[in-house]
Amino acid sequence: MSFNAVSASATTNCHLSKSNKVDPSSKHETYEDNEEEEFNLLGKTQSLKLHLKRRSENTQSKSKRTVVESDMKRIQSLHTRILEKKNQNTVSRLKNDGKSKIAPVSSPDSDMGQLVATLESGVSLGSGEYFMDVLVGTPPKHFSLILDTGSDLNWIQCLPCHDCFEQNGPFYDPSSSSSYKNVSCSDPRCGLVSSPDPPLPCKNESQSCPYYYWYGDSSNTTGDFALETFTVNLTAHDGKSEFKKVENVMFGCGHWNRGLFHGAAGLLGLGRGPLSFASQLQSLYGHSFSYCLVDRNSNTSVSSKLIFGEDKTLDIPAEAWQFSQDGSGGTIIDSGTTLSYFADPAYQMIKKAFVSKIKGYKSVEGIPILDPCYNVSGIEKVELPEFGILFEDGAMWNFPVENYFIQLDSDEVICLAILGTPPSALSIIGNYQQQNFHILYDTNKSRLGFAPTRCADV
Repeated sequence: MSFNAVSASATTNCHLSKSNKVDPSSKHETYEDNEEEEFNLLGKTQSLKLHLKRRSENTQSKSKRTVVESDMKRIQSLHTRILEKKNQNTVSRLKNDGKSKIAPVSSPDSDMGQLVATLESGVSLGSGEYFMDVLVGTPPKHFSLILDTGSDLNWIQCLPCHDCFEQNGPFYDPSSSSSYKNVSCSDPRCGLVSSPDPPLPCKNESQSCPYYYWYGDSSNTTGDFALETFTVNLTAHDGKSEFKKVENVMFGCGHWNRGLFHGAAGLLGLGRGPLSFASQLQSLYGHSFSYCLVDRNSNTSVSSKLIFGEDKTLDIPAEAWQFSQDGSGGTIIDSGTTLSYFADPAYQMIKKAFVSKIKGYKSVEGIPILDPCYNVSGIEKVELPEFGILFEDGAMWNFPVENYFIQLDSDEVICLAILGTPPSALSIIGNYQQQNFHILYDTNKSRLGFAPTRCADV
């Protein structure tokens, strides 16, 4: 596709630039661990590479409505969580409470390599999420967890499941794993999680630590905070791979779980908090991880990758991107939200710019939630404006048109895949806009990197 020109002021972070023209149910298998090498987390760094495999797509407009509804609930949850966590520093509190410190376990003696796992798109399940295959317990068993850079807690639906959503394959059974251990109420790690609401005080210090984690849309998980062994596939530089174990990974063993998790066994957090999978494996692979999401319309045989290595601008007010005094606002890059959402007035200005520049295509009304939409039936060369984001330090993130226009059931209708949130609310760059970009998170230096990439070739 080629693109028409659009107008845009050098004082903002978002712009429109100018141009001249795998079935999860079959994966619950047990792996022999007699050849695995045990290792802990502190020491030599490794690079972690996770493969995402797209399932066959049969997207209908109804499922798009579901995706957007799920996104909006997630945005509300993220906004509420930010406000409630403002000025809270759990890690500092734990370090200063006079109790023993939380220490990662020991490191492997092997040379650096890549940790490899598999992820899939949840499109066939009506989900806009990406699923990561994780081996949990001893002996290891396969579970599909939702990959989420917007939250921290790793959790899995556990037996006994008192109130659980439907998932593909059996629930995790802690009694069948010799490496499962509950975190006690006296353990300082218990302070890393929120207690249930209403609180369930511990009756004695040896009692297992209860946790409650919510997502603001009535989605939540409650259960026992625990430690478990996660098995990863370590690929060395010579191409040889072998299964290795990472012990004492903190996670939630969920006995009461509700929400729109669409067949997953739970969730794997990649946020910056101490509970996230990324944080707990930092001393294994370093402070950076990256991913590259394959186009949803690509062949099902290709997979996405997660690796643990002067234009005019729209005159959008700077306040649209800033944090407010109550801690709201700002922008996040979120793999757990499908579409992208920009706070008003930024969204309205972006939408208006697209409408004013798109000519020659019949507008389509009545498409649920998405707007504007256009009929492009019979048009061989569709011309649409370019779209990119300008960061404060001058970095530019330009997107291909398939990352911000979504094609509906047939080839006839396309819609802008960007929606709005209220003024001063959180803005989100969702996973749809991240497709076929290699995205790097340097959590040590608080830097973001991105590059256009054929993710199927990574």
